[in-house]
Amino acid sequence: MERAQRLGVLTSGGDAPGMNAALRAAHRVGTALGFEVIGFEEGYRGLIEGRLQRLDASRLDDAARRGGTMLGSARSKEFITEAGQQRAKETILRERLGALLVVGGNGSLTGAQKLEGAPTFDGRNLRVAGLPASIDNDLGCTSMAIGVDTAMNTIVEACDRICDTASAHRRTFIIEVMGRDCGYLAMTSAVAAGADVVLIRELEKSDDALVDQIVLAIERAYGDPARRRLLVVKSEGVKLDSTRLKEAVDARIIPKIPDVDTRVTVLGHVVRGGSPSAFDRLLAARLANAATRALGEGESGFMAGWAGPGLPSGAGKLSPHDPYVVLTPIGEVLKETARLMDGTSDIAKWRRKIFSETEAILIG
Repeated sequence: MERAQRLGVLTSGGDAPGMNAALRAAHRVGTALGFEVIGFEEGYRGLIEGRLQRLDASRLDDAARRGGTMLGSARSKEFITEAGQQRAKETILRERLGALLVVGGNGSLTGAQKLEGAPTFDGRNLRVAGLPASIDNDLGCTSMAIGVDTAMNTIVEACDRICDTASAHRRTFIIEVMGRDCGYLAMTSAVAAGADVVLIRELEKSDDALVDQIVLAIERAYGDPARRRLLVVKSEGVKLDSTRLKEAVDARIIPKIPDVDTRVTVLGHVVRGGSPSAFDRLLAARLANAATRALGEGESGFMAGWAGPGLPSGAGKLSPHDPYVVLTPIGEVLKETARLMDGTSDIAKWRRKIFSETEAILIG
């Protein structure tokens, strides 16, 4: 990159607390390196339409404390097409981009890969980098994604509040949390909140087995006079709808224990919102710092991930600017993510083992 070039940044896919902190860090580091940093509104849609936003340091300072994304986010059907990608490349050429930093999940990284190497105004090739942002923690080649810690804290706080009313009335609550393809949030928040049952798709239980699990927990809880409540944390990835799950549980347990009172709370998009935790702000800043510096040094086609347990050996290299950041080719990230989703990766197998062990502890 040269001083005449611009560094473009965008946030894409589902929003995650900490995205704004990533934008702030990318702007500060990029500016310090001598580059003009501009943002594109609503992800790839804004890139296609050429809707850019000149970033302001004071606005970014304020936004970094808040959830969501000041640039907006969207999923663009047009960008999937060759025509849409061509329009995006025309924007890249017209707006003198030398590099593009994409903050988002699996689909966002796939989009970044499509744009790598696009011609730039000075006859060079566009450099791209990605930052993992997904509250579900469902991306490969990073032990944590931006937004996960805040989402877990939000769920635990909600469970604590529900526990108060559950204990007052001796109720059973089924609490559904986000995690369509990954049960990480449900499992970790269940342990942290002291839940009695956790239901995730990875264990591949039948509907009857899920009902059996809750019924057994209720029978044990009501057999103990000291037990005042029962918490069930369920991932949205479990196919059995929470309302139908409650009905099936009631049908089984009420003939045995008539005074059982079960309720359903679906946290839904509450989990996405709120001010990012200190960890998410720091994680976003460190990942953005390493990625922006790598782009400035000529690196391209990588995702900056957080080094920790479960990273595939040899897939990436440590950033020279941060010993906890690993730079992995986007192609390898996408492959590892697919393995994580189908359960064949080492981290997926480890998680399934831990999920099973944790379930046994909760039931016991």
